[in-house]
Amino acid sequence: MPVSFHHFLTLSFSLWCFLSLRLPSDINECETIPDACKGEMKCFNHYGGYLCLPRSASVIPAPEPPITPTETNPCPLGYEAQGDSCVDINECERDEDDCQPSQQCINTLGAFTCQCPDGYRKVGTECIDIDECRYRYCQHRCVNVPGSFSCQCEPGFQLAGNNRSCIDVNECEMGAPCSQRCYNTYGTFLCRCDQGYELGPDGFACNDIDECSYSSYLCQYQCVNEPGKFSCMCPEGYQLQGTRLCQDINECETGEHQCSDTQTCVNIHGRYQCVDTNRCQEPYVQVSENRCVCPVNKPACRDLPFSIVHRYMSITSERSVPSDIFQIQATSVSPGAYNTFRIRSGDENADFYIRQINNISAMLVLARAVSGPREYTLDLEMVSVNPLLSYQGNYQTSSALRLSIYVGPYTF
Repeated sequence: MPVSFHHFLTLSFSLWCFLSLRLPSDINECETIPDACKGEMKCFNHYGGYLCLPRSASVIPAPEPPITPTETNPCPLGYEAQGDSCVDINECERDEDDCQPSQQCINTLGAFTCQCPDGYRKVGTECIDIDECRYRYCQHRCVNVPGSFSCQCEPGFQLAGNNRSCIDVNECEMGAPCSQRCYNTYGTFLCRCDQGYELGPDGFACNDIDECSYSSYLCQYQCVNEPGKFSCMCPEGYQLQGTRLCQDINECETGEHQCSDTQTCVNIHGRYQCVDTNRCQEPYVQVSENRCVCPVNKPACRDLPFSIVHRYMSITSERSVPSDIFQIQATSVSPGAYNTFRIRSGDENADFYIRQINNISAMLVLARAVSGPREYTLDLEMVSVNPLLSYQGNYQTSSALRLSIYVGPYTF
């Protein structure tokens, strides 16, 4: 015999009432079962059972559903009678749901469901926090928080637009503390210095290098340290040649001297000397520029060199010795004459000596290192002996070269 819809509703309602009236009370298995959860798991009791979850899990307990006597309802569970019809009960609007406060109640036909918020998953009647960091959602570091997570980047990186990937930070464009030059590298940056500077202990500051303190050979005279570089200086009377050498200024050629019209400018190391154009002294008379002659008809000339030629030269201080500094060359020689050379005067300390080369030339040699400024005036004499012109003994005559030697104050 077919069952009518009315009879079906009556049977369903009666069965529900029978089950509701005989619903047993919940047992707390976490207290009654010894070591219900093993290892590092924690026991969480819920209605009709229990859960073993990690100790870090966050659980929002749900209240047990109340058991209240119900009135006779001809409609199935979750429905109510309206006239001759059964309509769905919206438990969510009537607050008849047992959803947790953090859950969202969603009405369904004849019932309702509890939905967990984002970041949680439903286990039984509980909402368990999802540990998103277990799934490595972040490129560098993941920090789990209840219901969510956050990604963090290592120093030198920043989160990309997806808030998960990490991209390199260009510290050089973001005010890196390099005092001079900055180079961005993956995850960090490097500071570098300009030439003439060195990186300080902090890795950021650039300190000037005192090049002058590293070597005494950088400059020929004096090294001057400057920010990021150095420069060489020369003493007065010298000019810089290139970057480190000092060259004497020839004031006689540049016109920087103050010699008069009756004087001759003689350039020497670091300065100049003004000498009289006519330096002949009695009984000598001037016959040409720099040459003086003592006439044979003057009795005072009997024991003096027939002629004196004036020459000038300059040498540096502390010159290595022995050192050839000046060559004497006879301009005229009589046939059959034998010539010898000697220092007639001006070498009281024996700083020089003569080395004869041949019959008509000799070399003036510096015997000892001398320091300037200092001045020597040497009379270098050539004595000629000619037996062919002798009537009573050998015929002898001499001529002299008066050499003024100026020793400069420096070794250059």
